[in-house]
Amino acid sequence: MGMSSLKLLKYVLFFFNLLFWICGCCILGFGIYLLIHNNFGVLFHNLPSLTLGNVFVIVGSIIMVVAFLGCMGSIKENKCLLMSFFILLLIILLAEVTLAILLFVYEQKLNEYVAKGLTDSIHRYHSDNSTKAAWDSIQSFLRCCGINGTSDWTSGPPASCPSDTNVEGCYAKARLWFHSNFLYIGIITICVCVIEVLGMSFALTLNCQIDKTSQSIGL
Repeated sequence: MGMSSLKLLKYVLFFFNLLFWICGCCILGFGIYLLIHNNFGVLFHNLPSLTLGNVFVIVGSIIMVVAFLGCMGSIKENKCLLMSFFILLLIILLAEVTLAILLFVYEQKLNEYVAKGLTDSIHRYHSDNSTKAAWDSIQSFLRCCGINGTSDWTSGPPASCPSDTNVEGCYAKARLWFHSNFLYIGIITICVCVIEVLGMSFALTLNCQIDKTSQSIGL
């Protein structure tokens, strides 16, 4: 691989990571917006930090840090930054694979845990404003009511529930949506993993080529 190939690989990796850094900024900004306005509230009181805003902030921050290392490591031809970029991508990839396996193995227990958490939050609807905001947002957005239907609301469905008597429950509707779109979710997940593997390959190739170039010019 000559100097022209090295430059091409360097700029491909740089622009590849620059695009992801911009995406990370957008995700982080959206997460901060959700935290400031707090429109979605807290749904699971045993996991108060598990809010949509916090998830976007964490994901956006991780993308920005990893992409920054890739950008600077490639454009500066810095081996330390490139290896840090490679290691972080490897950790993220392994974490994603581990999470997918755990979700598959403990799917039934996860369903029970989520259903229990949702039942507890319904009981808090009239006593906690944050829970009320979360349920109102979900029911209005998904056009659903309760966990499995209107019968979950013992004192009558709130105003955020659709007026249709045969309306679906939110949990049931969310699960149905997930199963009906499982193929598309799988394709997106595979694409993300492929992009991560390509990023790791580019970083490792560029790192090795920097070594060879340094040796050839006697550094």
